[in-house]
Amino acid sequence: MRKLFLYTCLSTLAFSSLAQTKPKTAAPATTTLNTPNRPKLVVGIVVDQMRWDYLYRYYDRYKADGGFKRFLQQGFTAENTLIPYTPTITACGHTCIYTGSVPAVHGITGNAWWDKEQQRSVYCTEDKTVKSVGTTGVNGEMSPRNMLTNTICDELRLATNFRSKVVGIAIKDRGGILPAGHSANAAYWYDSKTGDWITSTYYMNDLPQWVKDFNAKKVVDKYYALDWNLMYPKETYVQSTADEMPWEGKSFGADQKGFPYDLKKFIGKNYGAIASTPYGNSMTADMAKAAVINEQLGADDIPDFLAVSFSSPDYVGHSFGPNSIEQEDDFLRLDTTFGNLFNFLDQKVGKGQYLVFLSADHGVAHVPGFMKEHKLPGGLIEDDRWGKELAAGLKAKFNADKLITSTYNYQVHLNHHKLDSLELDKKSVIQYIVDYYNKQEGISRAFAINELMTVPLTAKQRDMMANGWYPRRSGDIQLVLQPGWIDGGATGTTHGIWNPYDAHIPMLFYGWGIKPGRTNRETYMTDIAPTIAALLHIQMPNGTVGKVVEEVLK
Repeated sequence: MRKLFLYTCLSTLAFSSLAQTKPKTAAPATTTLNTPNRPKLVVGIVVDQMRWDYLYRYYDRYKADGGFKRFLQQGFTAENTLIPYTPTITACGHTCIYTGSVPAVHGITGNAWWDKEQQRSVYCTEDKTVKSVGTTGVNGEMSPRNMLTNTICDELRLATNFRSKVVGIAIKDRGGILPAGHSANAAYWYDSKTGDWITSTYYMNDLPQWVKDFNAKKVVDKYYALDWNLMYPKETYVQSTADEMPWEGKSFGADQKGFPYDLKKFIGKNYGAIASTPYGNSMTADMAKAAVINEQLGADDIPDFLAVSFSSPDYVGHSFGPNSIEQEDDFLRLDTTFGNLFNFLDQKVGKGQYLVFLSADHGVAHVPGFMKEHKLPGGLIEDDRWGKELAAGLKAKFNADKLITSTYNYQVHLNHHKLDSLELDKKSVIQYIVDYYNKQEGISRAFAINELMTVPLTAKQRDMMANGWYPRRSGDIQLVLQPGWIDGGATGTTHGIWNPYDAHIPMLFYGWGIKPGRTNRETYMTDIAPTIAALLHIQMPNGTVGKVVEEVLK
């Protein structure tokens, strides 16, 4: 009885104490949440083909008032950011950054793919239901409709009841269209046939006057008139191989073998060559600035979004390689371009009033010729030879031809309609192809994709390949290359596989709400969109698999 009495007293005392302290901690009934504080403008930057190590490879040569040191010294950097899927290719990368998702969910499995339902090759942004705007050709027949999820730009539009403006800009159509999302006010890309910036009827029926005025200036010819010479004396480019290496491509003609490059000869004639020079970046920045001014992006308290992709490093890298003088000069100039862009935004939007993030859609492998010279493992896969040998072998074995429809994205796509009509055993055909590839130099392993979960692979490889597989747009057989090997030609290089040189990319934040800092823990490309969503206090995109990088918010 005494114990019961004591327990009752203690309980009463505790309740009384709780009742006395409650009014001090509880929010008044009339209190409401304030409107979330947001930047006036978000600028998303994707550098097409930027290895993470470029941040430090050229660090000593970046300007104090340039872009990269501003990111690294005044912003936040996630140093160990990886791509969580294969193939590491442009369209996939841009989509994953802005959706926070992977190809297995958003459906963009490559720059192009073999579509099993349509029984044809499909380009990632093709749309025959729309018309070109700003050009008479087919280069404008594009839209984001093949992307199955929305983007962070769409979510910002939803969060503000479509009062936020969203504009996408890139030389490559896929670099401007996919990031801007489905509900963008506009996306513009470059028509290499005319030298103009164009769009499609998905967005509008006529170009705005400011875009027409921009096109009338023929900015491309202005840059051609400058030629391409090095920013600094050639001997100072100690982080690069010598000029005029035999494994480098000839982007400007066989007669131009090294610096300086004569670009004047392209004036009024060849509008595509600009993409393979640093001036492609300069021209893109010019277009982005014009959009900020004329669309009044960041001009009021309703946040807007500018999604801009700098495509030229990809063209330069594919042709000359990551160890070339051309690519070093390209990034030194890009650093200046970014610095000028930030200075412009400081004036037009206001310092500290805009939020910027920067990442890359993929990295790149070293050129096989360069690897061979330095006794490093790697090599070149002659896929044409393989295709011919496979076709002949399948014909002899199964008495049928054209059983393979494509080898897109390091996968073999079978002609299922033909296999069914001929009543061929699919397992036998697949096994024949797998056995063939597993005998080839440069192939680590080949296997039927439906055996992905049982084939001996590292956990990282398995996860990346599973994240890249969307049934209607992916193949039947997966090819895994040995490290350092590429599928390409005698000159230049490429990207697309799981290895760190293709998958380790920068993740940088700068400006509004960002304090200087860094993390070395493993983060992913898909973490960018949810992190931006958390900073803006909006919903993350509807296919997001990434997580918020908490350190950025602290």
